[in-house]
Amino acid sequence: MTTDYDLSEVAREQQMGGLGTETDTREIRVIDLTDFEGRRAEIAGELWDAATEIGFFQLAGHGIPQDLVDGMFAATAGFFALPEAVKARYPLVKADNAGWESLSQVRPSIGVPDQKESYQVTRPHMEGRWPTEAELPGFRSRVLDFERRCWTVAMRVLSCFADRLGLDREHFTAAHDPASPQYQSTLRLLHYFAVPEELRGVPGRWRAGAHTDFDCLTLLFQRDGQGGLQVCPGKEMAEQEWTSITPSSSLITCNIGDMLTRWSDDALPSNFHRVRSPGEGEYQGERYSIAYFAQADRDAVIQGPGGKYPPVTAADFLDARVRANYRPRG
Repeated sequence: MTTDYDLSEVAREQQMGGLGTETDTREIRVIDLTDFEGRRAEIAGELWDAATEIGFFQLAGHGIPQDLVDGMFAATAGFFALPEAVKARYPLVKADNAGWESLSQVRPSIGVPDQKESYQVTRPHMEGRWPTEAELPGFRSRVLDFERRCWTVAMRVLSCFADRLGLDREHFTAAHDPASPQYQSTLRLLHYFAVPEELRGVPGRWRAGAHTDFDCLTLLFQRDGQGGLQVCPGKEMAEQEWTSITPSSSLITCNIGDMLTRWSDDALPSNFHRVRSPGEGEYQGERYSIAYFAQADRDAVIQGPGGKYPPVTAADFLDARVRANYRPRG
């Protein structure tokens, strides 16, 4: 089995730092998961069409109660409001993808740090990386409950893709086992900093530079009015035409990651997205979001049903992508 990973995704990313143009002609579809088992075939078709055409879609009827989503955002704000000296007790360890970081993730597209801080939760690697009950009461239990609910939603979506790819329905579920020490799916709490007064309206600034995700599937929770997320499907990469995704407190925004693109023999595209800085007349304050990255267990073997690419372990695949995105361009 090869342990090499083709970093062509990073090379493509280095071309995506420009302003580009914006278009509202693409439809970011909303797919309702209500009565999932009863409507599985219908839902699978809708997911497949949205994923293969744009690579992004939004989920309604996902089963995570709104009060739990709102509570998780309150807990997220609570964590980032802790003094920096407290957060620094739980630093990010890149090899484990667990802990707190600030202004450290460098996108190859722009070569400078994203304007944010984040806290990563990866179940097998959290020993000593949780704030104490005195620092943040109830935080650990709330986060772990929310992470498990995200896993459930992600596995439902991935089971539909398995159906359409001709794989066993539980193929991807077996490769994302929360009980395994090899589990590396991650819940990421994100805090984008408010735009400084002197930089408001300055063009070409990004809260997060253009990139593709490394994983199989990303679930993103956003807040009404806290926009900035844009997508550029691969077929428009040369023109760099970007479409804004309207944030919604009740919907989950999903996108395909590089890992699933390879696993599907390129049938499911992982497309570029970015978080632009707000423009004139838009909300300039802090932006919070929560992302769940369904990343196959480290010992899972990634190979598509048609064998287009040689097999690679998820550990090797992800390690190469993380290293590339935590170093400046050049």
